Amino acid sequence: MAQDDDPRTSPRTAGRARRTRRTAVAGIALVPLLAVGGCTGGGGASAPAAVSGPAGQEAGTATASSQETAASAGSQAETLEDSYQRVIRQVLPSVVEIRTGSGLGSGVVLDDAGNIVTNAHVVGTATSFQVQFANSPTSYPATLVGTYPANDLAVVRVQGAPDLQPATFGDSDEVEVGSLVLAMGNPLGLSSSVTNGIVSATGRTVSEPPSEAAPGGATLPGTIQTSASINPGNSGGALVDLDGEVIGIPTLAAISPEQGGAAPGIGFAIPSNTAEDIAGQLIRDGRVTDSNRAALGVSVTTLADRSGQPAGVGVVSVEPGGAAETAGMRAGDVITAVDEQPVRSAAELSAVLAGLSVGDAVQVTARRGGDEQVFQVVLGELAVG
Repeated sequence: MAQDDDPRTSPRTAGRARRTRRTAVAGIALVPLLAVGGCTGGGGASAPAAVSGPAGQEAGTATASSQETAASAGSQAETLEDSYQRVIRQVLPSVVEIRTGSGLGSGVVLDDAGNIVTNAHVVGTATSFQVQFANSPTSYPATLVGTYPANDLAVVRVQGAPDLQPATFGDSDEVEVGSLVLAMGNPLGLSSSVTNGIVSATGRTVSEPPSEAAPGGATLPGTIQTSASINPGNSGGALVDLDGEVIGIPTLAAISPEQGGAAPGIGFAIPSNTAEDIAGQLIRDGRVTDSNRAALGVSVTTLADRSGQPAGVGVVSVEPGGAAETAGMRAGDVITAVDEQPVRSAAELSAVLAGLSVGDAVQVTARRGGDEQVFQVVLGELAVG
């Protein structure tokens, strides 16, 4: 949906990549982002009033060392502040506000041609937009270049905007946990807002709820978890390192199931490598021609048990010549595990597949009638378009 404040989402389990295991977010809900002191002692012998000789020299040295440490800490703090200010000056002109008829989000300028990457749920079903740049009262028209809801990414192209400043994208594969980052965007419509935090985790697989762009929801592999505060309106903005490079596109934030409100310090961003890859295809071809995501080649639905709880994934149809059909699967089968990981719903199946690679050979366990069968499946590629 274009309004970036939908509180629905459901995290799911994750699968295993060919070389690395992706972790998944479980037990929390997600929402797309379319906005020493001491004390003195007593009761003992008094300390000497003065210390002479070597002891006095050591005390003096310790005091000087303490002063130097304090000065060093102050210098480091100033350096970090300078780094933040430098990065903000460098990147903020590349981060824009995108408005549709029903909501707003953010975007990042990709090139001098006016192409801007954002989230598919920001654009929704709209094809025309208004784009506003940082610290500018003027908005400019933009049109849709293409959208790929499976990765919640889209590209729009702004017209007539002068002095475009494309952002520099970093290598998200090199991102390390603990790295300092800034999140830039337009949370709650507050344009050009910046928050700071760290990279809390990498390789998270998260699931989005249904939206206008993706009625069946979307499963996002390999996301970057960050403690930088992100809120509705941040969707499509920039997660930036201290080199001034965009390493992710903020997309989701966690909400507390108990409190029903935002869970501070838990947000997720699509890796920059994924964003550049998908955006490049949309710009070049108007659609995605290579998803790089594994698929079984089936249409499925979630089945429920007598209590209404998810109990398996029913195969509605099988793609002719696809991975599942080649392995002997057929409509009516009920998938219960993939790659030795239980799946109870279509969302869980998507999450497992998101952690696997095209060409991986995996076991798929399914019920057919009253019998359990195991199929050896070589995974195909998620449909593009």
